[in-house]
Amino acid sequence: MPDTVERHVTEDGRTIGGPLMEIQDITLRFGGITAIQSLSFDIREGEIRAIIGPNGAGKSSIINVISGFYHPQEGEIRFRGKLRPSLKPYQVARQGVARTFQNIALFEGMKVLDNIMTGRLTHMRTGMAAQALWYGKAEREEIQNREKVEKIIDFLEIQHIRKTQVGRLPYGLKKRVELARALAAEPKLLLLDEPTAGMNVEEKEDMSRFILDVNDEFGTTIALIEHDMGVVMDLSDRVMVMDYGRKIGDGTPKQVRENQDVIDAYLGVPHD
Repeated sequence: MPDTVERHVTEDGRTIGGPLMEIQDITLRFGGITAIQSLSFDIREGEIRAIIGPNGAGKSSIINVISGFYHPQEGEIRFRGKLRPSLKPYQVARQGVARTFQNIALFEGMKVLDNIMTGRLTHMRTGMAAQALWYGKAEREEIQNREKVEKIIDFLEIQHIRKTQVGRLPYGLKKRVELARALAAEPKLLLLDEPTAGMNVEEKEDMSRFILDVNDEFGTTIALIEHDMGVVMDLSDRVMVMDYGRKIGDGTPKQVRENQDVIDAYLGVPHD
């Protein structure tokens, strides 16, 4: 039987698959304010998909819609070809969607290892009583989850802080721990909300390298919001540009750079 799976070749020659998630005509309102209006785009399997735009454009709102924190009044979402009903965030996570946050959301009083272990909650099948006794199936499950977490710790090069309380860490390492926790869930789709915000040059380079490695070595599909255009253009296979809740541009980094609507609204480069 011939291969009928949709494929696309990126600017750097990588091959990505067909749509993993399709967002169709999404409209989100808060009272009389329309945060997102008739927005449609897709995220293809295996790609790094950037979402950019000015502050207040609706970028975080669409990430919150995808992850189940917000429920749009209109439109639909298809995940892996199936229409997704209205789900709560934990149900979305169980489907294989993990995320990081614009403002770091870690347990400051817990150690790094324990924070990352919370990312395994969607894979835990034994009950609370069995886990408390730590016997039999619960013990085996705990060991398996620890092994996966230790591999992520090695992958992100944070072995030296694995037993450090998160509240004592500098900002850049906290961001890396939050990425580790999201990866612990083994997501099919990873949502990153401003992963390099507030970082210095060296920290940005490290985070960019890890994002590329996650996509390359794990095959994880990534959608990210980012304001640093250097990071966006270096990492992304495709870029979707929002302004006032609408899509004003969508394409490869090169196409977006040359889109006059995007230039006028966001990039700030004058006309020729």
